[in-house]
Amino acid sequence: MEDNESNCLRELIRILVRDLGILEKSDSNCHGVTISQCHAIVEIGRTNEISLNELAKILNLDKSTMSRTINKLVDDDLAVRESHPEDRRYIVIKLTDKGLRLFKTIEENMTNYYKEIFISIPEDKREQVLDSLKILIDVIHGHKCC
Repeated sequence: MEDNESNCLRELIRILVRDLGILEKSDSNCHGVTISQCHAIVEIGRTNEISLNELAKILNLDKSTMSRTINKLVDDDLAVRESHPEDRRYIVIKLTDKGLRLFKTIEENMTNYYKEIFISIPEDKREQVLDSLKILIDVIHGHKCC
């Protein structure tokens, strides 16, 4: 029985990841930037500034891939690299005004999209869905979230 249930879990997560990936690939949500750039913009925007290493760790990307992503954001005037005021060797990444506007647009669009999904869940099941997702994330990451 456990094999059938774990296979069902695998299939449901595969479908969820696939469908969310399709959502993220749509230009209406990432506004002309790649998915990697979109994720980077969101993480930088949420922290205001972050190091390349921290960002690579959060996004589970190697440092060279993250560096190429940031280079493109810098080239497109969406982000800047700045030396940390207390340690000139430590470089932080921040969004430019243009990058902040894009971040806010992405956040607003995704908030609206997920709000529509959430209100489509039967009201008496919403808390159950959130609790189940939190448990799943906790198990995968080995720590608490949210």
